[in-house]
Amino acid sequence: MRRFDAVIAGAGAAGMFCAVQLGWRGKSVAVIEHSGCQGRKLMITGKGRCNVTNNCTADTVMKNIPRNSKFMYSALSRFAPEDVMSFFECLGVELKTERGNRVFPVSDNAKDIVKALVKACEDSGVQFIDDEVKVLIIKDGRAEGFKCEHGDYYADSVIVATGGKSYPRTGSTGDGYRLATSVGHKVTAITPSLCPVVTYEREECASAMGLSLRNCTLTLREEDRDKPIFHELGEMLFTHFGLSGPLVLSASAHLGDMNKSRYYMDIDLKPALSHEQLDSRILRDFGDFPNRDFQNSLGKLLPSKIIPLIIKRCGIDPEKKVNQITREERERLVSTVKKLTFTVKCMRPVEEAIITRGGVDVSQIDPRSMESKLCKGLYFIGEVLDVDAYTGGFNLQIAFSTAYSCADKIG
Repeated sequence: MRRFDAVIAGAGAAGMFCAVQLGWRGKSVAVIEHSGCQGRKLMITGKGRCNVTNNCTADTVMKNIPRNSKFMYSALSRFAPEDVMSFFECLGVELKTERGNRVFPVSDNAKDIVKALVKACEDSGVQFIDDEVKVLIIKDGRAEGFKCEHGDYYADSVIVATGGKSYPRTGSTGDGYRLATSVGHKVTAITPSLCPVVTYEREECASAMGLSLRNCTLTLREEDRDKPIFHELGEMLFTHFGLSGPLVLSASAHLGDMNKSRYYMDIDLKPALSHEQLDSRILRDFGDFPNRDFQNSLGKLLPSKIIPLIIKRCGIDPEKKVNQITREERERLVSTVKKLTFTVKCMRPVEEAIITRGGVDVSQIDPRSMESKLCKGLYFIGEVLDVDAYTGGFNLQIAFSTAYSCADKIG
């Protein structure tokens, strides 16, 4: 039997950050990680660059959390994005702010973030233990440690930072949900979030596979609902199964049960132009080459990969000369470019999602400390909680803020 002031399950962003904070407060800390590698998911975030936070106010972070944002009020008040940036800069990691206020290491290398966290843990006396947590050790309604495959680890404070179910190859296997339910916690439905979507128009998307659109707008609509659920300018990508990219990932956070409702994604390929301005632009292009076939007339307006799809959708004969195209046909072309609609069939599997939607019900967690309301001495931090946000560094901010609140209470 080994005893510590605090024992943490999971060496991800939340787990290691919490360990550093506790170590700095003079606590003896052990971090148990079954994958044998610290920060594996951090290594692949932001396409290997690690978007550590968003250079914005705490209020802006709250606005980018579509569910349970009020739960985060106390944690973000204690530890805001500026604090995350100061923390890593104090560890010697230079940071930069890019479009959308996304914050990355200047090196564009996620390994620098992981190395800084691991070194800070080691410098503050944190012990990393390669083992697999099996069950919680509970005595008289209080958490006292973890029973693991190769031994038992006892502590005054027991912290679950095991992540969700996304990217299971990085160690996120959903073990935290099992631990939570074992002491009576409710775990809300686990579904993908920030995830690519499969469309019913799969073949059409595949025809434009690999095409990345910049400065387009995406609007997410739900059938029989007047007001759009999501509308934003940004980037997206066509894939062999449907749609992906930052806009699609953020929109996916709003998708509900697709067995109960139908969702549509409308893409405006030319958001800077009004309907009338786009029509005038097309007329000018047609006027430059009046005897050109329609299929060869859109090269100045649109990326070549999407032209066949646009032609198919607007229903104009591809071999028709542009000087013969009617006003009605041109109207269809403009409408198609301004509103290219795809029907969402489903999201890709949770294993492919950036994060998990759902988790430990936050109504059973103290928002000031992340301590369980059902079991004293037990804490939940990071993605294991039922709190998730859009892309842009907001989810790592949630991890750091919840971890800080936990350490602040314990320390």
